[in-house]
Amino acid sequence: MPALDLWMNGQAVGHWERSRGGTDRLTYLRNWIDSPQGRPLSLSLPYQRDAGADVTLRGVEVSAYFDNLIPDSERILQRIQTRYRTRSTDAFDLLTAVGRDCVGALQVVPAGTPPGDARRIDAEPLDEAGVAGILRATTVDRRLTRDDDTFRISIAGAQEKNALLWHGDRWCIPHGATPTTHIFKLPLGLVGNMRADLSHSVELEWLCMRIARGYGLPVAEVTIGQFEDQKALIVERFDRRLSDDGSWWMRIPQEDLCQATSTPPARKYESDGGPGIRTIMEVLRGSEAAREDRRHFFTAQLVFWLMAATDGHAKNFSLTLLPGGRYRMTPLYDILSTWSIQGRGAGQLDPHRVSMAMAVTGRNRHYQWRGIHRWHWTAMATQLGLEQPAAALIDTLCAATPAVLDAVAAQLPAEFPMPVYEAVRSGMLAAADRLSGEPDARASIT
Repeated sequence: MPALDLWMNGQAVGHWERSRGGTDRLTYLRNWIDSPQGRPLSLSLPYQRDAGADVTLRGVEVSAYFDNLIPDSERILQRIQTRYRTRSTDAFDLLTAVGRDCVGALQVVPAGTPPGDARRIDAEPLDEAGVAGILRATTVDRRLTRDDDTFRISIAGAQEKNALLWHGDRWCIPHGATPTTHIFKLPLGLVGNMRADLSHSVELEWLCMRIARGYGLPVAEVTIGQFEDQKALIVERFDRRLSDDGSWWMRIPQEDLCQATSTPPARKYESDGGPGIRTIMEVLRGSEAAREDRRHFFTAQLVFWLMAATDGHAKNFSLTLLPGGRYRMTPLYDILSTWSIQGRGAGQLDPHRVSMAMAVTGRNRHYQWRGIHRWHWTAMATQLGLEQPAAALIDTLCAATPAVLDAVAAQLPAEFPMPVYEAVRSGMLAAADRLSGEPDARASIT
């Protein structure tokens, strides 16, 4: 039976095996279960701490967890297959090749292969040309040569991206068990069937992250980087932290909400069967900071609506996993408004077709942006048992919107594409005006 070994920060966690029939089997080692650092890989893959032996789990929950560690774009999966000469684009085959640096703390390596010394920093410094070359190669379909065969990472998601280590005030290629610390997201270009122009996605995502922070939401640190002709949004990884003595980079265990709910990546949108607001709010009841995390998550849904940010699916929310099965919500990431591409012309997103990734519910589910109203938010907050009255939260967000946008305008980098900012600003101001002017309830909430 093919097997892969699982490690976290130099400690053996267990094994992942696949039977000839395709059934996945995860085995936690007793030493990991008994360790002070021991914890399940996922809320969906628990074990009893007093098991007194190895613990083995089987089935779709195991498959869903590992499937969510690889990209969910078929084009990117095929590129990885070509580059690393894997047998297929299946998660088991791909992570055999690129599982040494996954999202979160897990390292996946072939059975019997040592992952390297986690408690040292092994890095190859890069100059600007070196970084630019890596970014150019990100989208190139080619097989690796022996010289670049040691740099293998797996970053989930549908966007073209790469990752590097920032150490000693310079960018580096990490080797051995040393992890990457920053993700580099490339411009999206033309996307979707309508071929919408998101060539400014780097600036747009930077803007949206700044706006979300302006509302008081915790977000990942982002900057815009230019390396020769290559532009990228550089995202500081919150699943990495330098040790107190500065001698090694630690991986912080985390999982996304698809993994936490045993949802395959193909079902990440609620309309495709994935988890929605209600499901995630229930998961967050078990958080170490349940009141705060639930408030932040619900506030994020309102802010996403103001932004017309339609890609807030379950893979774009994550949990930090703490020892003993405890957890809490991570900062937000991957926020992208659609205001700058809305319109009725060629290559634009028809405003009547703008739909949110998660439904807002009254008696029914409402995905379409235009069909979501203030009374739906207040009704849903009541159903969810939100501690803060939704009406007060809505009023606070709407009243703050002009000042938030003005504050972000003062931070715009030189040569920022102003039409992008103006489109987001005008769309959000109109949305805030609409939401603040609607009633909290209707006689019949649909």
